[in-house]
Amino acid sequence: MRISAKGRYALAAIISMAQNYNNGEYITVISISERLGISKIYLEQVFSLLKRGGLVNSIKGAQGGYHLARTPQQITVFDIMSAVELSLFETAGETVFAKCPEIETAMRVFAFDALDNAIKTTLQRITLNDLVNEAEKYKKDQGLMYFI
Repeated sequence: MRISAKGRYALAAIISMAQNYNNGEYITVISISERLGISKIYLEQVFSLLKRGGLVNSIKGAQGGYHLARTPQQITVFDIMSAVELSLFETAGETVFAKCPEIETAMRVFAFDALDNAIKTTLQRITLNDLVNEAEKYKKDQGLMYFI
């Protein structure tokens, strides 16, 4: 499976936001851009999709920025990916239905539908909170120094 840069950046940006969720502040695209090393212009496009998907709220102005629309426990990776990866969850088109509908049906039921369901189920199980907790584990590991 191939996730586009837009999907990867959206996931990274929203994890970054979730790490600071409890402070209740709105976070600017510029601060996320600087923290993650992602183009501000590109992130603005990503946040437009996240806002349209109902995952973030925004406030304009000097004190403005973005805030998660729901808690990190209520947002799944599927929610994020389906907001920005528009082609990832499209149904596969017909291949040979006109000449061999039985092959088409077999491919759809046993391969394409099964794959789509497995991906959807997996991504619905992983919450933003899970990813924040996992990131924290790696953050702690990087801070350890051993001396002999």
